[in-house]
Amino acid sequence: MSNVSERSSLSVFRLKRLLEALASKEGRGTELISLYVPPGKQISDVTTYLRQEYSTASNIKSRTTRKNVLGAIEKVANRVKLFKEPPPSGLVIFCGAIPKGSPGTEEIEIYVVIPPEPINTFIYRCDNRFHLEYLEEMLKEKETYGIFVLDGSGATYATLKGKRLEFVREITSGVPPKHRAGGQSARRFERLREVELNEFYKRAGEYANKIFLEIPDLKGVLIGGPGPTKYDFKDGDFLHYELKKKILAVVDTAYIGEQGVREITERSSEILRSVRYIEERNLVQQFLYELGHDTGLATYGEAEIRLALHKGLVKFLLLSEELDVIRVTVRCTNCGYIEQKTMRHVDLMKLEQELIGKPCPKCSTSCLMIEDVQDLIDELAEIAEQTGANLEIISAETEEGQMLLKSFGGIAAILRYKAESD
Repeated sequence: MSNVSERSSLSVFRLKRLLEALASKEGRGTELISLYVPPGKQISDVTTYLRQEYSTASNIKSRTTRKNVLGAIEKVANRVKLFKEPPPSGLVIFCGAIPKGSPGTEEIEIYVVIPPEPINTFIYRCDNRFHLEYLEEMLKEKETYGIFVLDGSGATYATLKGKRLEFVREITSGVPPKHRAGGQSARRFERLREVELNEFYKRAGEYANKIFLEIPDLKGVLIGGPGPTKYDFKDGDFLHYELKKKILAVVDTAYIGEQGVREITERSSEILRSVRYIEERNLVQQFLYELGHDTGLATYGEAEIRLALHKGLVKFLLLSEELDVIRVTVRCTNCGYIEQKTMRHVDLMKLEQELIGKPCPKCSTSCLMIEDVQDLIDELAEIAEQTGANLEIISAETEEGQMLLKSFGGIAAILRYKAESD
């Protein structure tokens, strides 16, 4: 993962999930270590720095805090030594004593992250929280597109950043329709209309300049609308020269307003192919097409997906990022009987209670216990990797993402070829 554009939706999802988990952890004192090692940094320099910090931490007055900090530094140093040199994008380690209850129940936890982008500077922090802001910044979508649709009646402004489509403003023109009012000469009416239209263009351009020039990472601008109005606006001197240079395309739409904006996102897939919003919409719509036309190239549901994966049929595995489901392995310690269950995270404690005293279906002894708990997304990701399927994590922020989650349980697949009937 050398840069943001090359990282997969699964790696982004996993990093986001890890950061959310780390953000919820707090130390009792300044006992949590955050270490950022840039590429090219000598590992020997890092270990020397950690030895100095160890020596300094030895003077901490609180016995408990001193013990926890020294233990964390030692654990970090041991992990750093496993690397001959930092990875191409650097190395990030979080480590510290996390309270599990009352004072004295702290346990040292360590997390190693290969960042999605190169780290610029060496950072060491010892605090009551992990410093995640540097990685969180890397997860932000860097590319934003401005969308602007207009005709003689008004204009609509929106931004598309990753998978987030945001409607910013809508204005009306006040320009009368082309047909003239009774009693006026057609020529005079057209002259007055052109003046009013020109004033509207100026106002529309001012709004565009104000909205889009304030976006520091603006990748480009898409202009759309019905009829020739959009071309007259584009060719005129109404946009700031910096924005004019960023016009990527002029798109014909049947409408303005929100519907016109959505038309542009649909018709500009080639231009915006790297934007996650379009990628997700296209994937889910392809699945819906195959399903709706009964081509045999789409399936959904956990059992059906597992079968298709093991047969090597899956081309694209689509999983909702809101899929809060785990795969639990229950084992009998007496006879070795194994059973697997799929359930929500919140139901795990209930299962633990149900297993107490429950007889094993095979040997009838009360020796059932939970042997393993794995996130369903991680488990299916492993199977997908083994069978060559492309896994895509689909956001629930889009209409298509909501449909995947609510109508298909958050698990769907597009197949390489139709499965043979058994």
